[in-house]
Amino acid sequence: MKKTIFITGATSGIGLEMTKQLIAQGHTVFATGRNQSALKSLEHLGAVAIQADLRNVVDIDRVVALLPAIDVAILNAGIGYFASAFDLLDEEVDQMLELNVKAPIYLAKRLSAQMMERNSGHFIFIGSQAGKVATKKASVYAASKHAITGFVNGLRLELAEYKIAVTGIYPGPIDTPFLQNADATNAYRDAISKFLIQPSKVASEVVKAIETKPREVNLPRILGITSKMYAVAPKVVEFFGSGFFNKK
Repeated sequence: MKKTIFITGATSGIGLEMTKQLIAQGHTVFATGRNQSALKSLEHLGAVAIQADLRNVVDIDRVVALLPAIDVAILNAGIGYFASAFDLLDEEVDQMLELNVKAPIYLAKRLSAQMMERNSGHFIFIGSQAGKVATKKASVYAASKHAITGFVNGLRLELAEYKIAVTGIYPGPIDTPFLQNADATNAYRDAISKFLIQPSKVASEVVKAIETKPREVNLPRILGITSKMYAVAPKVVEFFGSGFFNKK
């Protein structure tokens, strides 16, 4: 069945890949982002593009007002700054909390109302393995993803009686411009270059999840095991994972 799908952060990375794949499948896609030229390109592909800065609640309300009834909301927009907490600017902390935590919560709060009336719908949140296993030089980013992981798990229980599915997607590091923006030194990218996931792979898994509606998807699958090990033996996981941010 063709669906009406809303995607945030659609102008680059996995958001862009998801948008392309869903349009190719014939779905109606409403896409948001800040990059006007990228949004124009999405319009040429067939998306309904809405420019917005989701760190601003006024923009969130404006976007929601423009949307029709949504079958699937893919809340993907996010930002990261990879540095120790004491080296981050207050503005960088604020941006991560506003876009990674507050924006998806505000959107889910607003969009769930129409889904509850219809007793149908599906939320897909793009989280991160950082929300399960934190590493140094990513403490605040991890905090934002820990927060959204908790929200996803609680929201799933709250919406179950309304037959609304809630899926968490938890990828490891993805080979997108996000890494360059998060760490201009490329130290993190160099440290984990062997483990980078291609955005098309993540996008394909998200598109598949629209039909299967799983509780969560860990990418690569091995990281789902790692996060479970972390709950049991955190010191061991921290020891072997500490090298990711050791490069200068």
